[in-house]
Amino acid sequence: MSKRRAVYAERCTYGSERGSEKPAVRRRQGALFLLYFEDAKKAAEELEITLTSRDGGSERIPMCGVPYHSAHTYVEKLIDQGYKVAICEQVEDPSAAKGVVKREVVRVITPGTIMEENMLVDQENNFLVTLTGSENQMALAAVDLSTGECHITEMSGSLDAILDEISSYRPKEIVLDESLADQAAVKEQIQSHLKCLITPHGMDAGSEKKLSEELPAQFPQYPELCDTPFLRKVVALLFSYLKQTQKRALHHLQRLHRYDARQYMMLDEAARRNLELTATLGEGKKKGSLLWLLDQTATAMGSRLLKKWLDKPLLSLEEITRRQNMVEALLSDFLLLDEVRDRMKQVYDLERLAARISYGSANARDLNSVKRSLSIIPELKEKLLQSDSRPLKELAEKMDELADVKSLIDEALVEEAPVSVKEGGIIREGFHEELDQLRKIQKDGKSWIAELEQKERDTTGIKSLKIRYNRVFGYYIEVTKSNLHLVPKDRYHRKQTLANSERYITPELKEREQLILNASEKSVELEYELFTKVRDQVADQVQRLQSLAERVAELDVLHAFALIAQKYQYVRPKVHTGSQLKIKAGRHPVVEAVTNTGEFVANDAELDQEDRQVLLVTGPNMAGKSTYMRQVALIVILSQIGSFVPAEEAEISIVDRVFTRIGAADDLTGGRSTFMVEMSETCHALKEATRRSLILLDEVGRGTSTYDGMALAHAIVEYIHDHVGAKTLFSTHYHELTKLEESLSRLKNVHAQCIERNGKVVFLHRIVPGGADRSYGIQVAELAGLPKEVITRAKQLLTELENGTPAPSNTGASPDSSGQLSLFDPLEIQPATRETAASSLTSEEQEVLEAVRKWDLMNKTPFECMQFLHEIKQKLN
Repeated sequence: MSKRRAVYAERCTYGSERGSEKPAVRRRQGALFLLYFEDAKKAAEELEITLTSRDGGSERIPMCGVPYHSAHTYVEKLIDQGYKVAICEQVEDPSAAKGVVKREVVRVITPGTIMEENMLVDQENNFLVTLTGSENQMALAAVDLSTGECHITEMSGSLDAILDEISSYRPKEIVLDESLADQAAVKEQIQSHLKCLITPHGMDAGSEKKLSEELPAQFPQYPELCDTPFLRKVVALLFSYLKQTQKRALHHLQRLHRYDARQYMMLDEAARRNLELTATLGEGKKKGSLLWLLDQTATAMGSRLLKKWLDKPLLSLEEITRRQNMVEALLSDFLLLDEVRDRMKQVYDLERLAARISYGSANARDLNSVKRSLSIIPELKEKLLQSDSRPLKELAEKMDELADVKSLIDEALVEEAPVSVKEGGIIREGFHEELDQLRKIQKDGKSWIAELEQKERDTTGIKSLKIRYNRVFGYYIEVTKSNLHLVPKDRYHRKQTLANSERYITPELKEREQLILNASEKSVELEYELFTKVRDQVADQVQRLQSLAERVAELDVLHAFALIAQKYQYVRPKVHTGSQLKIKAGRHPVVEAVTNTGEFVANDAELDQEDRQVLLVTGPNMAGKSTYMRQVALIVILSQIGSFVPAEEAEISIVDRVFTRIGAADDLTGGRSTFMVEMSETCHALKEATRRSLILLDEVGRGTSTYDGMALAHAIVEYIHDHVGAKTLFSTHYHELTKLEESLSRLKNVHAQCIERNGKVVFLHRIVPGGADRSYGIQVAELAGLPKEVITRAKQLLTELENGTPAPSNTGASPDSSGQLSLFDPLEIQPATRETAASSLTSEEQEVLEAVRKWDLMNKTPFECMQFLHEIKQKLN
């Protein structure tokens, strides 16, 4: 192998398959990042850049490159397209290298390990999740490298439950223990449920043991927190993967948080989606979601925390009350609320700044952002300590002002620092004596150059003589061609000839140049060295910075709750551990905000486990049934994250889970029809719900035939009432189900009120007691703009179906012209035929026929129907 080829030989240990564990290698050479071999071919295609080649001995080596200064743009594109990118840098000084300069992969960038500010979304976490376990017991670890968060938990139960928990993190990458990755069914289920990069990763027993011995040094609580084999393994798996990809110590990962998923309200993916907690159903956008409404935060870390609170509402009454008390204190003191907001706006993203500082990628501007943020904390703290609220005072007391860190940065760094940390201009004058001396040499040198230029003009008589500098020749004297006869030949040595001038050097000039340039080079090197020392000193305090960031983020979210409550007249709900859920004049928070007219129709809701466990909601389409159901669930969730709620009064019993079956959509990738999706989500609710759960079922059964759908809806309502016991809102167009109120003691009918005026339906959007008797489907279709002919014909057909008489045909064709019965034509039986048929029956058969005619199907339970059918069968046999 030639020496040239040896430079790229390490490339052979990597690949660039999309979604694989092997990354595309980017090698830095000078001002370029270069890719070779298959990496180059794929990168050129994906990035739409030119593919070229270079000599590799016996063959040409495919290559392409991108500028170093804009490499992050191209890396981001590759990451978005499912690739991993390995960064290869020189690890020795080229001037000291013998032969080929040594290069190593210094980092592998993957979707779950992004640290670059411009590749992250400020208001969103970037989680990597590792997963290990067995069929019924699994452990997961979720880390956001960009903020330093690390959460671990162990769960028993179905894989679906584990996946629901993982989905709350919206991971960008999942690292699967090889034992799980080898199970095709498990891997397939994870891939279909979570749309992100899946990376198999394994460790031998020795590596796992070594990591388990090292981790207590980073996490003092590790032995106590990781007290099960699966937890120890999942944390070891996480740090094994991070060690493999990051190639450096990760000291900012010091907050290991173990939690029990049962401490929070469980919200599966369907509930989050259907309730539009963080994104809208249609376009998946933040605007129009509950998060969009609530996100009045002033900081990025506050916005991220709010999202986490929405994903994990509390079950602890004590913690809910603590949050409510702080919101109430801020809301009752308008001046304090304004002062908190004004100061919050000046605080930067301390979480991510602290992470970058510890990671070693922060520049001087990042440190100055920390300093400016810290300068706000004393004022903020003082205002909170003046409050009458004990919880606010306790929060303020926990805020570390980090005066020592602020002072260090202030003393060391200039106020307006450049982006680059390797070109000087970042350390304050007076901070370091040697640096000040080097700067004086540079400054004096420039003055000396100016004096020399004037002296040479006077000595030679060349008035246009100039002393200039470039990186190739250093300092030189430039003389125009018209003055060449005045050049002193004994002192001036020609260096370069140009079209209109000559360039010269003198021994005196070169001697001074060496002094100036040495001082400049040493100055830049020393500044970088001093900066890294300052950065390392700040990094030593990363835990204190992260702790402060947590307090500020919490205050930010609570102040956002107070702002929303102030703007929309929310009230403090009475949250309790009993069974009653009572909302007076509740409103849908998002619909109210979007309409912004002040005309939202408020509605009451009351559920308990004594006589109002199930509300059967009937009424026309567009009348507000789904909005009503969603608003009840959203008010419950708002209550359990500590927010005030849109209502005149609210009494909320703590709910352990919210289940939803709202809307209709096929799961095309999963090969499931709308009806199958509907039944699967309903099944999930019936299996997992408890007496403390809240279930929302919207028009269950509509995806199949009328009688099948009605029978299923009937049976589901009975099952929830008799066996599950969860508080339930069940909307339906099967008005026959309203008679269940007579047989199910804890079911009550309510309906969306509307009136008919001049043949047009008017929706009042009021939910009132009792059942509806009509759906007004044709009137809604007319409002939607269906052709007049369709509406007219539909009304005719409806009359036919309701009266049992055929409507006149609009086609003009005779009924039997096609030789086929119309779907709506009744099957006519002549009287003589009926008599003949009746006379051929035995007395027992006639008795059965009469019993069937008199059987009140709509007022019987499914079990009673089956019993009746069994009796008929017995008689006929």
